[in-house]
Amino acid sequence: MLTKLMGLVARYRLVRALFVFLSLWLFACQPKVVPSYDWNLPAGFPAPLVPINNPMTQAKVLLGEQLFFDQGLSFNNSLACASCHQPEFAFAEPKKAAVGATGQMLRRNTQTLVNVAYNSNLTWAHSGLRDIEQQILIPMFAEDPIELGITGHEQDVLQRFQQIPYPALFMTAFGDSDISFERIVQALASYVRSLISFNSPFDRYAYFAEDDALSASAIRGMDLFFSEKFECFHCHGGLNFTQSSQHENQRLDLRPFHNTGLYGVDGSGAYPPEDQGLFEVTLNANDMGRFRAPSLRNVAVSAPYMHDGSLDDLAQVIEFYANGGRGAGVHSPFKSPFIKGFELSEDEKSDLLAFLRSLTDEEFLSSTYTQYK
Repeated sequence: MLTKLMGLVARYRLVRALFVFLSLWLFACQPKVVPSYDWNLPAGFPAPLVPINNPMTQAKVLLGEQLFFDQGLSFNNSLACASCHQPEFAFAEPKKAAVGATGQMLRRNTQTLVNVAYNSNLTWAHSGLRDIEQQILIPMFAEDPIELGITGHEQDVLQRFQQIPYPALFMTAFGDSDISFERIVQALASYVRSLISFNSPFDRYAYFAEDDALSASAIRGMDLFFSEKFECFHCHGGLNFTQSSQHENQRLDLRPFHNTGLYGVDGSGAYPPEDQGLFEVTLNANDMGRFRAPSLRNVAVSAPYMHDGSLDDLAQVIEFYANGGRGAGVHSPFKSPFIKGFELSEDEKSDLLAFLRSLTDEEFLSSTYTQYK
């Protein structure tokens, strides 16, 4: 099991490759596109799963990148995807919640897009959203809350992309210059899937035998992270530091949603009515307050934390888990059994923070698209 292997990394520091790289067979039956895409993955790392009807090509990635940073994708030319998913913050943003094109505040914190290609579930709390193409429709067309606000303005928005450089980009990506929302979604999904980050100090230490890539403090923090005392790896384990992961070598969907004891407003474990997590989708009482465990890659730059942005920094997050939750949520009957609380010294807290910061991939943060400011 991958999490157990990761635990061995923490103890023995001898793991150099955990996965077998398979050929990208998903693309072999697509005669109109390049038969494979260079993910630029470290040797031995598995490729993400990709829908057969939207195979990865560099041309689609480049088109999607242009669209991602273009405010013309919003109905009033005021908002781009990158307005909320900002590269310097690991494609998240330093706000408790995002704000849409009309100024309407959304109810949840903007999630990072780092390695989103590996996510088995998308958004904070929806078990039915598994394809990026499907999820992208929400910010584009949803009316409550309004994000990009395209609904009712479809022709106006499409007309904007008839201008240079888009006809040529669509021609290269799709073989003709026909511009449609279907193709816009496919290009955006391709770009988002290309946001791969596997070059943090932790990666260099764990997978590439660079023994000096981590400080002594970060190594101690890594041991704590993968320990049964702290339990962190149970929800944030594996290749992408989240259970909500799938790739070509792992198609089994592990348990991705958890109640962490953040709230317990009525003394029986309920979350605030404005956001009750997965329960809103399933109407299963056991799903009250369950949210997807996000990836911890580049977590040090993606504050604030939790689905509502209610924890300001990583020190607060560690204290939250050490306490076994917050307020009445500590005693919630819906809380994950892994959120038990633990005793934590100041030195251990410092070491754990050092490890979490070692998951920052500076090359990834500095090499992404720089047009948006």
